[in-house]
Amino acid sequence: MIDVVLPCLNEAEALPWVLDRMPEGFRALVVDNASTDGSARVAADHGARVVAAPQRGFGAACHAGLQAARTEVVCVMDADASLDPADLPRLVAALGDLESGGRSLSPPGLVLGRRRPTGPGAWPPHARLGNAVLARSLNRRAGTRLRDLGPMRAARRDALLGLGLRDRRFGYPLEMVLHAARGGWRIGEIDVPYRPRTGASKVTGTLGGTVRAVRDMRRVLAEVAR
Repeated sequence: MIDVVLPCLNEAEALPWVLDRMPEGFRALVVDNASTDGSARVAADHGARVVAAPQRGFGAACHAGLQAARTEVVCVMDADASLDPADLPRLVAALGDLESGGRSLSPPGLVLGRRRPTGPGAWPPHARLGNAVLARSLNRRAGTRLRDLGPMRAARRDALLGLGLRDRRFGYPLEMVLHAARGGWRIGEIDVPYRPRTGASKVTGTLGGTVRAVRDMRRVLAEVAR
């Protein structure tokens, strides 16, 4: 069994599709980040384990989910139906290939889902540009060759918690990759379809949300550089 951490802020409309497509062997862990639309109830009604994360912030929800997870390998993905849980087994398989024999013989691994838009509006130009700029900055600082800071991920839970991530806002995903790279982790990417999200966007679909996310991530880059 593999726990799938789903940070959630007002995703009641998207959750049924996401949870109904959770593949066998994967268990949904919906982290409710103080939603006001009944997301927690919808998640529970569809068989998900619900964890409350009252401190607002994407990183706060992700970290609460990692702490609550119970499996050796965990996945993290958005709960807005832009990503298909059916792709999770491919990430976990790639993680096994990346680690080549397990934790005792090689560094930990982190696999990111590299987004490939499948419909109009799935990845607006301003969001794609912000992602590209941040990926280039990360590659310069950490020696990586990533093209996307993908929101669908697979790694080992204890190794992720051992990174000591501190950001609790939108900088959390970037901080994870940056610390993993500096810790000698093997980091890989595989292509995953990226669909137009269900419901109102809070980040990539709005210019203001993208600006806030980029600002948080640039702050993380600056802090780690110091």
